[in-house]
Amino acid sequence: MVELMFPLLLLLLPFLLYMAAPQISGVCTSTVQLPGKVVVVTGANTGIGKETAKELAQRGARVYLACRDVEKGELVAKEIQTTTGNQQVLVRKLDLSDTKSIRAFAKGFLAEEKHLHVLINNAGVMMCPYSKTADGFEMHIGVNHLGHFLLTHLLLEKLKESAPSRIVNVSSLAHHLGRIHFHNLQGEKFYNAGLAYCHSKLANILFTQELARRLKGSGVTTYSVHPGTVQSELVRHSSFMRWMWWLFSFFIKTPQQGAQTSLHCALTEGLEILSGNHFSDCHVAWVSAQARNETIARRLWDVSCDLLGLPID
Repeated sequence: MVELMFPLLLLLLPFLLYMAAPQISGVCTSTVQLPGKVVVVTGANTGIGKETAKELAQRGARVYLACRDVEKGELVAKEIQTTTGNQQVLVRKLDLSDTKSIRAFAKGFLAEEKHLHVLINNAGVMMCPYSKTADGFEMHIGVNHLGHFLLTHLLLEKLKESAPSRIVNVSSLAHHLGRIHFHNLQGEKFYNAGLAYCHSKLANILFTQELARRLKGSGVTTYSVHPGTVQSELVRHSSFMRWMWWLFSFFIKTPQQGAQTSLHCALTEGLEILSGNHFSDCHVAWVSAQARNETIARRLWDVSCDLLGLPID
């Protein structure tokens, strides 16, 4: 029974807040156009990622759909090309559960492109049964945090060279239920699928804040976002959650609505001063006390570097 409480809370928290103020649904109002700009969106073959990529392509950017399922990605790329008239929509293989795939993607991208102006770390997994990535990391922390941590690290110099540039990390309101248990980061001592998701979303916010601190003055800014409760494939691992999504479908955002805050952080002019902040409905949002803990953020950075074999500076 206790094990079911946390996934239930995970669901009810955004629902209660959203139903309390159903009129609130942020919309990106930026009119910025992106000809000549290069963008990478992870998990862009479905849901929020697909809608984000479509809008960026509509504005003239050269958009890379970084997807695990290349075949599905190609279908989406053709759809976006047809819809927007922008033929510069490219698909590249990226499996965030395998560091070899991440490194191969980065190597290929860096050989192919001279610039990178926007990196949107959108892909994620939610409430997976206990499993490990190819490198032995618990799936949630491995894909949602460590995978994007490594990808960002490998592309960071290109982002600096292309400044002003931006990094957007898709997190969640669920981070409020998250904790970083350094003694159980891989879930081997105790594991709950709902909480594991919450922990990884907290890690996204801590990563964003520490990254912003380290990038200060570089021309690269970074933001974390809560897209809202969105109809997507993210709940595919839980029949209970799919049922809840159906039950509360009236209150759930469409993927297009869910993409608005990511687009706001990627496009809105004058946002640089707010680097490191968390956004929801296109406004700065409140985060938990643990998400504001600089000591935890710095330690998580060092631990992540150690796990990935990156230099700790």
